[in-house]
Amino acid sequence: MQGVTLRERRRSADRALFHRSGALRPSPADPFFRELGRAANHSVLWLGCAAVCAAAGGRARRGAVRGLLSVAGASTLANGVLKPLLPRRRPPARTAPHFARRIVPTPRSSSFPSGHAASAAAFATGVALESPVAGAALAPLAAAVAYSRVHTGVHWPSDVVVGAAVGVAVALSTRRWWAVRADEPAAVRTEVAAPALRDGDGLLLVINPGAGSSDQTADLLRRGLPSARHLTLDIDIDPATQLDDLVAAHRPAALGVCGGDGTVAVVAAAARAHRLPLAVFPGGTLNHFARDLGVADIDATMRAVTGGYTTVVGLGEVTVTGAGGTGTRLFVNTAGIGGYPDAVRLRERWEPRIGKWPAAALAMIDVLRTAEPMKGALDGIPTSWWLLFAGNGRYTPRDQVPMSRAALDTGTLDVRYLSADRRWSRVRLLYAAATGTLGASPVYRQHDNAALSVRVDGPAVALAVDGEAPVDGTVFDFRALPSALLVYRSRVDQSLL
Repeated sequence: MQGVTLRERRRSADRALFHRSGALRPSPADPFFRELGRAANHSVLWLGCAAVCAAAGGRARRGAVRGLLSVAGASTLANGVLKPLLPRRRPPARTAPHFARRIVPTPRSSSFPSGHAASAAAFATGVALESPVAGAALAPLAAAVAYSRVHTGVHWPSDVVVGAAVGVAVALSTRRWWAVRADEPAAVRTEVAAPALRDGDGLLLVINPGAGSSDQTADLLRRGLPSARHLTLDIDIDPATQLDDLVAAHRPAALGVCGGDGTVAVVAAAARAHRLPLAVFPGGTLNHFARDLGVADIDATMRAVTGGYTTVVGLGEVTVTGAGGTGTRLFVNTAGIGGYPDAVRLRERWEPRIGKWPAAALAMIDVLRTAEPMKGALDGIPTSWWLLFAGNGRYTPRDQVPMSRAALDTGTLDVRYLSADRRWSRVRLLYAAATGTLGASPVYRQHDNAALSVRVDGPAVALAVDGEAPVDGTVFDFRALPSALLVYRSRVDQSLL
């Protein structure tokens, strides 16, 4: 009896709200809601909103990708699963007194739940997860689309409420297999004093125009730090040799770098070798290290340089042994072997257009589709793997594709690899990634290591360091270097941690 009573109460509330909407007198809002509902057919409206968000870039672009994926999931669940399972008649719209000016052709599908409301709520929620500002701007539009289905007489109010709940739930569930990237700077353990370089006096600033640094960025740095010595790397000369010569000739108080992460790693190695603080000015395409430092724009770095605000961060180091001998490279972000270099290239090519996680997922699928497993040993234990990743510091999430760096000076490397030791390992990996169960998969391994030795049996393979593949080898000795580098970092950004 209690179930019948609740059902009747819901039906009474549905009828009351529906007829109250139908009793509203004709107004200019009638054609607006009618056309809005039509614009949302087949998610055309949300595709247009996604294009605007993508053009805005940054977090809004990531939100557009998450929003569209949420729409796809919500629409499939609402229209393909719930409607057939829970059929319900559409409301008798034409019997209400003022519906004649509003009515649209009545769909033949089940009334419960509203697919339009599900898609609207899914898109707005998906965008809001990445960009709360863009999500707040879209929320009134999504609410208007949901209400338009009652206003035009094609849905009961409860259809819209449940549809919206489905959309929100699907959008929130995307976090399980695509974590929301944190934009906060990575945590550090030690803050120290360094020279405050007024107007950049004593700063040797190296600019690499080939890494994406524009003439406009270089002009901004010259105006903001007029006393700094600005130099451009010669692409025909080994950068490490150039930097040693420049430091010997000018004896700077600090080194600065404007370029991509590969350039940053080279200058960071010189700064560490000469015991100089480093100022990082984002001038590349992605600028992961600068973002994790909390200096995502050049003004933030200039404030840190002129104020003398610094912190100590860790670095990663890999020693490579191959046919050409032995060499050592530092990395500020990540290094990897196996299919990882190819996956990095593909991900960075696609990331500006579709976002990091979709780009990483598609790159992994493409690499796994054609790759052969690598065989060798990890710390002397025989192993075979598809991809191996070593991150400087601690990356999150731990049980999914890494999206952001939580800490920069942990004294360890975040080591992850995709094991090829199990049968159907590629299928298992793709299934785990798609279902958000990667952390529980026996073919996904994550460890925190102070050091790791990797031996590859067979021909030499490429090593990727900070997105570049500089050398081939058969033995790779990775090592964490805690508190290895003094870097300028805004005090304002530090207080946010």
